[in-house]
Parts: sequence; C-alpha cells; structure tokens
Amino acid sequence: MLLPLTHGKTELIEVIRITDPLRHLSSEDLAGDTAAIWEGDRAQQALSLIADLPNSELYRCFLPGWGIRAHDSTDQLFEIAFCFRCHGARMWGPDLPAEHQGQSFDAESPAALELLRRFRSCLPD
Repeated sequence: MLLPLTHGKTELIEVIRITDPLRHLSSEDLAGDTAAIWEGDRAQQALSLIADLPNSELYRCFLPGWGIRAHDSTDQLFEIAFCFRCHGARMWGPDLPAEHQGQSFDAESPAALELLRRFRSCLPD
C-alpha cells in the first residue's frame, strides 16, 4: 500500500475501532473510538505491515471496522480506514494525491492478517 510521504515522521498511532462504518463512504475524516495507542517500534511495525499490504481486487461494500491516525510530535499526519471485507482502504491527509485516497489491499495476505490480529488484540476480552 502506498503511504503518504509523511509516514516517516510518525511517532505514534491511534488505533481506531470504527463504530459507524457507513459514515466513511463520503466522510472527510476517520471517526470512531480510540482502542489503543502504539508508539515507537510498535507504531513503526504497524506502518511496515501497512506498507507491505499487496494490492488486490476491490469489492464494493466498504464498511471499515478499523483505522489508524498517525501523529508526529505535534500534529496528526494522516488517517486510514480499512475494510477487510472488500479489501478497501480510504486515506485522509493534507496534500494527499487523489490516487492515494482510495486503495485496495489483499485482506488475506500475511501482512493483512497480522495487522488485523494486532487490531483485534486492542479489544477488551
């Protein structure tokens, strides 16, 4: 997956559990509840997994259940919502090229399965 150029500035990631997936069909930002904060190596590992997501055929539903907000020391850099059903991702961020705003990924790839496992580990038992 193509990440914004600013991804290298990321210091922490908010893991977002999306509570209203239909909202994201036309929204201007990511909405949901913060499920975890990943910093340092954990944030970098997550970005590596996201960067390693291979392209896939995009289906139609786009009902994302998880997302991230990437931050540097002072600002939010970008947001991504992931739909593991339709293999779609939607990105928001300043100066983000149009071709990066909507992307597809192989939700069955090892990187995607590991990312989803990490997202799910943020939920309370």
